[in-house]
Amino acid sequence: AGGAPTEAAAVKTEGEHFVDRHREELIQRVTNIAPILDGLLQRNVILQETYDQILRLQTTQSQMREIFICLRAGDACKDIFFSILQEKEGFLINNLT
Repeated sequence: AGGAPTEAAAVKTEGEHFVDRHREELIQRVTNIAPILDGLLQRNVILQETYDQILRLQTTQSQMREIFICLRAGDACKDIFFSILQEKEGFLINNLT
């Protein structure tokens, strides 16, 4: 991830991370949660137990809210989440930027 610092700087505006700035839109508009969870699990942002708990939630909004709780660990987790969103939900991310 040689370009990660530049990308990380690009997703922060005036100290606020892209995923924080667009939290509500992401909660409402991201609907395909499983591939995002797969990426977070693969990159060690969440544990298998958390993955299973999130998938058991009834709505995609509840699942996304739970993902945001996991992202409180810091900007590194948010950067990973953002890169997964770019890959899996590129149209939405482009729409929000």
